Amino acid sequence: MIVLVSNIGSTSFKFRLYDMNGERELARGGAERIGSDNAAVKVGDKAWTGGLADHGEAIDHCLRLLPDPNVKIDAIGFKAVHGGAISGAVRVTEEVIRTMTEFFDIAPAHNPPYVAAMKAFAARLPKVPQVAAFETAFHQTIPASRTTYGVPWEWTQAGVRRYGFHGASHRYIAVRSAELLGCKDLRVISCHVGGSSSICAIEGGKSVANSFATTPQSGLIHNNRVGDFDPYALLKVLPAFELTFEQALQEMAKKGGLLGISGVSNDHRDVEQAAAQGNERAKLALDVLVESVRHYVGAYLAVLNGADLIVFTGGIGENSAAFREAVCARMDYAGIKLDLLKNKTRGKEETISADDSRVRIMVIPTNEELIVARQTQDVLAGGN
Repeated sequence: MIVLVSNIGSTSFKFRLYDMNGERELARGGAERIGSDNAAVKVGDKAWTGGLADHGEAIDHCLRLLPDPNVKIDAIGFKAVHGGAISGAVRVTEEVIRTMTEFFDIAPAHNPPYVAAMKAFAARLPKVPQVAAFETAFHQTIPASRTTYGVPWEWTQAGVRRYGFHGASHRYIAVRSAELLGCKDLRVISCHVGGSSSICAIEGGKSVANSFATTPQSGLIHNNRVGDFDPYALLKVLPAFELTFEQALQEMAKKGGLLGISGVSNDHRDVEQAAAQGNERAKLALDVLVESVRHYVGAYLAVLNGADLIVFTGGIGENSAAFREAVCARMDYAGIKLDLLKNKTRGKEETISADDSRVRIMVIPTNEELIVARQTQDVLAGGN
């Protein structure tokens, strides 16, 4: 089975193409700055630049640039985000699209572009089945005591709860860490830190806590999303800045996080560079990100009664030595001790803990797309 896995952002489209016979990656690529006149498409060694009006045009260009443009795609898998009561991996149907559309309001950066891409693929490859692998699925094993808010019970029954996201990434870390260490009964704290970030406590391969809540706007601070925030603060914000409730939500979703604090960029690399040049707000943004990660790591040490392994993954987690060093600082009380020389690694599987660290620390590049490809194959084969 040839599976194309689609990873969608509001202005980006990324994909990987797998031959599931041996799980061989046949191609990868994508498009950036969709909706602008200077969009960029790259598939393997082939590239194209120009105007892209929408995700449909981006998909067209990517399919044309495949190493074998005549390859028969058997299925399309989506790393879908929020489906409310719909979880797990399911065939994309009108009902699935309708439900995802109902969640546009609380997943504005994710659900709209995914629905647009599903419709665009259906128009171009109408006979190819689609599967949505929702990020909430891996977190169905979190106990209710960690998913339930102290809200009126009617709200809870209406679906207001902690869902957890980044399920494909944390599932991959659970599987891969067990393979690398030769043990399935591990206590793992998975730190997926990038443009969007979350921490997951994993015990015996199952998620038992996740920093995301009802929406992907929560938890750690993100590139331009606010993260954890007291909603009652809006009582001060709305009149002070003459904002409507909807405008305030937009600002928290697009002008918060690293961008909001630093005033420089929503890209961690730009913020690091500005901080190195003496920009105090940029330095504060980095410090806030580190503290939010340390907060959840500390909480999950309590959840797991310690840890066997801490994993850094995601764009920042895999590539920023300074970030990893700051997170692990002054954690020797918990047996967490970094080797500064090993920590210089970037983007590859590596143990970076000191020899006398009781907790192993590793960098493991995530592979969300492979997890989605496996789920897609299972669904279409009638599996679970």
